[in-house]
Amino acid sequence: MPRAKIQNSKFKIQNSSSRTSYENPLTDRYGSPEMSYIFSPQFKFSTWRKLWLALAQAEHALGLPISKKQIAQLARFTEDINFGAAEAKEKEIRHDVMSHVHAYGLQAPAAKGIIHLGATSAYVTDNTELIQIRAGLQLVRKKIVNVVAALAGFAEEHRELPTLAYTHFQAAQPTTVGKRACLWIQDLLLDLADIEQVEETLPFLGVKGTTGTQASFLELFGGNIKKVQRLEQIVAKSMGFSRVLAVSGQTYTRKLDFRALSTLCGVAQSAHKFANDLRLLAHMKEIEEPFEKGQVGSSAMAYKRNPMRAERMTGLSRHVIALLLDPAMTAAEQWFERTLDDSSNRRIAVAEAFLTTDVVLETYLNVSQKLVVYPAVIAAHLAAEMPFMATENLLMEAVKRGGDRQELHEKIRVHSQAAAREVKERGRPNDLLDRIRGDTTFRKVHTLVDTITDPQKYVGLAAEQTRTFLKTEVNPVLSANRKLLGLQGIVHV
Repeated sequence: MPRAKIQNSKFKIQNSSSRTSYENPLTDRYGSPEMSYIFSPQFKFSTWRKLWLALAQAEHALGLPISKKQIAQLARFTEDINFGAAEAKEKEIRHDVMSHVHAYGLQAPAAKGIIHLGATSAYVTDNTELIQIRAGLQLVRKKIVNVVAALAGFAEEHRELPTLAYTHFQAAQPTTVGKRACLWIQDLLLDLADIEQVEETLPFLGVKGTTGTQASFLELFGGNIKKVQRLEQIVAKSMGFSRVLAVSGQTYTRKLDFRALSTLCGVAQSAHKFANDLRLLAHMKEIEEPFEKGQVGSSAMAYKRNPMRAERMTGLSRHVIALLLDPAMTAAEQWFERTLDDSSNRRIAVAEAFLTTDVVLETYLNVSQKLVVYPAVIAAHLAAEMPFMATENLLMEAVKRGGDRQELHEKIRVHSQAAAREVKERGRPNDLLDRIRGDTTFRKVHTLVDTITDPQKYVGLAAEQTRTFLKTEVNPVLSANRKLLGLQGIVHV
């Protein structure tokens, strides 16, 4: 539409209205308040101020001329941020860090001359981002633990319920519903281990200076190397880090972003696989996601119960998987001690990866706590395929009773194909066992035909594997993380 028509339209755009601006569904529609807060301006800029306070406290402790009054003023305003002053200053000087240094100084005038002393922008930006990543990983870990707990309960409840298993999405030997759930759990346990490893080893950038040499701090402390090293240790400890990067440029290596987002990508893969399995199961009417009493499945087809939540999980998981390319390329693109092409990309990619993973896990938790199982449908599908699966056991029993294995195998092949044609071409029931009953070649096993199709005879160790897996693999993890348990999954419309 031409600009003139927009301006003359009866509809007047008001910049202050949220209805006329793009809204990010990750925060406005789906996301949890906890993850949104971690990547909020309040969290970010209050962490900047805590870092400036920690730096001033450490410099004071090591003998620099910084007074307790200055430190007290800084401490008073770590959470009370004058955003308006910072935003106004940034419009003037086009530098976000210096704008907030200025705004902080307005509130703590006695300390304005020592805020950010010796530091470069990456001191607050990068250390804050590492703190955000750590907090984000902790929240993701909490939600995975709760999903695992929900699936473990489901697996235990249905560990003996036979169900048709599939390879290539073609009917294969039966398994149990509980055993299949263990496959979903196993993926999440691998993700959980990766997250814990990255979280526990995540380092602090520390107090490194413009090119990572700490030259400015060495100058501040008159060449005293031990004080510079001690400064970094004090600040890191005050921010909750036990490890500090031994070497860096101005920024921390962007490989750390890739490592963190790789774990989220793993979670997305696991969630996507579960959600796709659930969508297929819903199509077969065997297992469904929860469906609320007043929920509408389709605007046109009132009878439908579309797997909306599972579909949301696959769509958002795909976004997390795709986002992994951003930190990979950013890490590869860095020049020498730093370049600024990373900043704009990372503002979007890192936050969105965490926010999206959070939504996926919120949905996963909601679905896994309320899965609906239809045993009668599961049994019917098994019954339709069991004649084919029973033939291997019939073959072995017939051979044991003196039959010719090759002759029997050929007979089963011919009867199986004929029965399959009846099912596929004419839509008739599977009559394979009737054909075998009528074949004198199998006369010695005719009495077994009616009992050999019991699905429990074909699930192998599925129930025992489920019991053992829950006992030896899952329960220890849940016990170790019991303080994280108790979440209820919430799905936002």
